[in-house]
Amino acid sequence: MAITRIAGAALNQTPLDWQGNLRHIKQAIKMAKEAEVKLLCLPELCITGYGCEDLFLSKWLPEKVLSFLPEIASWCKDIDVVVGLPIAFGDYLYNCACMISDGAIQGFYAKQFMALDGVHYEPRWFRPWPSGKKETIEINGETYPLGDVTFQLREWHVGFEICEDAWHENERPACRLLGTDVNLILNPSASHFALSKSAFRESLVSNSSRKFGCTYLYANLLGNESGRMIFDGEILISQKGSILARNERLSFKEVNLVYADVDTEQKLPSQSPFQYDTHDEVEEFTLATTLALYDYCRKSRSKGFILSLSGGADSSACAVLVAETVKRGLSEVGRAAFLEKTGMTQLHDEMQGLSEAAAGRLVMKHWLTTAYQGTVNSSEDTYLSAKELADNLGATFYHWKIDEEVASYTAKIEKSIGRKLTWEQDDITLQNIQARARSPIIWMLANLNNALLLTTSNRSEGDVGYATMDGDTSGSIGPIAGIDKYFLLQWLRYAQKELGYTGLQRVNSLTPSAELRPPGETQTDEKDLMPYAMLVAIERLAIRDHLSPVQVYHALRENHPELSPKVLKDYITKFFRLWSRNQWKRERLAPSFHLDDFNVDPRTWARFPILSGGFSEELKALDNA
Repeated sequence: MAITRIAGAALNQTPLDWQGNLRHIKQAIKMAKEAEVKLLCLPELCITGYGCEDLFLSKWLPEKVLSFLPEIASWCKDIDVVVGLPIAFGDYLYNCACMISDGAIQGFYAKQFMALDGVHYEPRWFRPWPSGKKETIEINGETYPLGDVTFQLREWHVGFEICEDAWHENERPACRLLGTDVNLILNPSASHFALSKSAFRESLVSNSSRKFGCTYLYANLLGNESGRMIFDGEILISQKGSILARNERLSFKEVNLVYADVDTEQKLPSQSPFQYDTHDEVEEFTLATTLALYDYCRKSRSKGFILSLSGGADSSACAVLVAETVKRGLSEVGRAAFLEKTGMTQLHDEMQGLSEAAAGRLVMKHWLTTAYQGTVNSSEDTYLSAKELADNLGATFYHWKIDEEVASYTAKIEKSIGRKLTWEQDDITLQNIQARARSPIIWMLANLNNALLLTTSNRSEGDVGYATMDGDTSGSIGPIAGIDKYFLLQWLRYAQKELGYTGLQRVNSLTPSAELRPPGETQTDEKDLMPYAMLVAIERLAIRDHLSPVQVYHALRENHPELSPKVLKDYITKFFRLWSRNQWKRERLAPSFHLDDFNVDPRTWARFPILSGGFSEELKALDNA
């Protein structure tokens, strides 16, 4: 029986950050050597970063990557290392894994299946390698195997699957390795985060090791690499159906290594010390979004965040997510490193001797600046809600009125058209000008602070256009645009109760409202739209599952007997009409994080024509359903 220590490392890479990416690769190799690891698997495309987009179409990019290979190989004395990179061969570019053993390049496995679902567009840049095909490639005067290849390394016969390869159950490369003497399959990946996705991945890895009678090692990228997608940095090592090792997902550490001692002859009994990840979706959302905010801020070289804090659910959630980012960052990477990476080293001396809570409040004062921008239609409840939350978090808080600006814009229009605007005749106009009037001044704060302005629209608002373009949609990044309002309301209660944000008490007691109509009208979001639970149910069927209005009706009718057919049809009709009318808004929303199994950002998931027939025929059919 031969026991060997193998490892995977998650790396937080950035497209074109050559020195940063190489530093993380070198650090991972160094950590593995210090842990006496014999074989290390690094993630997919970890030299370039996964999210280079159309830069992969250039000729210089893969050439530059090859220039780094000799240096990387020199770091691999006395260890076997797999590193992900693009390789140009013939007229095409291939997504490859380079096998390096004891400082010498052994060859390149090429990915056979390209991801083209949801947020992925790999076939735009990469050619899938034909199954079973083997070629040779010359690099710096040396010839290496390329393609559907395996490698014999002492006790290991190594095969590969790269990310998407493993998701094709009956065609995956591992199927052709079954019955051979391959005893280790490596899977360097760039698998994006989505709520509850990890459980499926864990099952895939453990079942693969059982089905193919091998050791299976999976290593994913980590962090918000290039703006929208988040990688959870999961590493899994499995043998004979048992997970032997895994790491903590969604870590703030730039290099995260985990190893296991495994039997190369596959004779150890199937006993696993592994504890499955028990994070539910509200916990996952917290971990993923805070990591994404941390990376987005530091990688964009911004000096924190600016937020128009209305006292409502959406902006309050954004504020708490920033606070939780600070809490996690100080804890996971340490005070000195967090201050350095976020550009706040001037706080170092002031932070000495402070308690954990006091240190967090000091950072929040500089990292999050908020403003309550009230009008005559704003309530005392939302003002107090905003102020109490900002005070609770330690954020800088400003308060001003925008009635003067609204009145100025309104007066100019009234003079031009020769009449007064009224709520009876000009409802939407009078609502929208309030939201838009808030935008220029909050942008001034962002410019002054060199900070990111957070937009506060959620996915449910994106569905139906319940947001004012150039008003509450103004901003640099939308941290909650990938999540629905119903989920967000649940998360706020969790954040108050489980995360200890007591400043949310007033927020969680309020009924969500835009507060743009006169107070006597008791405006609420659900009165303007429909119950959030129903909006989410329709959204998932119509947008995620691509069902027609009639199909959505039949799918919901059985589960909602409390609704009359007319009310249900009215909700469905309203959703489809608003969805089709508001694609132009979704095209202009700020970048947002991909968090769920789908989103409504047309640049990453839900493509829809700006101009269309608006489901007119389909909604006529709904009337007769």
